[in-house]
Amino acid sequence: MPKFFTDKSNIFDDSLQIVGEDVMHISKVLRMKCGEIITVCDGAGTDYEVSISEISKDYVKADIISSNKSMSEPSVYITLYQALPKQGKMESIIQKNTELGVSEFVPVFSKRCVVKPSDKTARWQKVAESAAKQSGRGIIPTVRDVINFGDAIKEMADFETKVILYEGEKITKIKEVVKEGCKRIAVLVGPEGGFEQEEVLKATQLGISSVTLGTRILRTETAAAAVTPVILFIQGDV
Repeated sequence: MPKFFTDKSNIFDDSLQIVGEDVMHISKVLRMKCGEIITVCDGAGTDYEVSISEISKDYVKADIISSNKSMSEPSVYITLYQALPKQGKMESIIQKNTELGVSEFVPVFSKRCVVKPSDKTARWQKVAESAAKQSGRGIIPTVRDVINFGDAIKEMADFETKVILYEGEKITKIKEVVKEGCKRIAVLVGPEGGFEQEEVLKATQLGISSVTLGTRILRTETAAAAVTPVILFIQGDV
């Protein structure tokens, strides 16, 4: 069943409206008709089963049949602090990790980042929205503006559980830090050249655990996509 998102302000007692690009997708691409059933999510974890009652140029109106808590959201809120990778990789990282269950993305500028910070937040947010629709998420993950490494680790210090992936870590495995029952987890992944040892030291001084994903050195996009399933497995979500 097709799934779409709408803002809470567009949901009423017994009906809702879909506006924006999805109107064209419903009417022109999917060629849906009145009476057809779709799922609409409020972006905050509630799914509505609805029947299309009106299709216009500017909106699609639908009658609410039922509403339920989305079953597609993991039990843990994962914030991925991703150091800026080379051109084009960030979109793939956001897409794949949205599908996997990450709730928030924070692009980070660290010392070994080759790409300079740029204003691509709106573009990356669109990627997250599209991936959320495709994968049936109950929320649209937030993509925040780029912040520097120092600000990132200060934010992470407030999380219940926080880890930095470091290829130089030889002892502590992620499963030794991330425990079942955690509600909020922050993960910091480096760029292609990894983190400088000084950066890792600053992170650990703020209580962020340096962890390894194994004996092999992973590409930044591989590390980002590998850590999320590991966390979800520990939490019993997969």
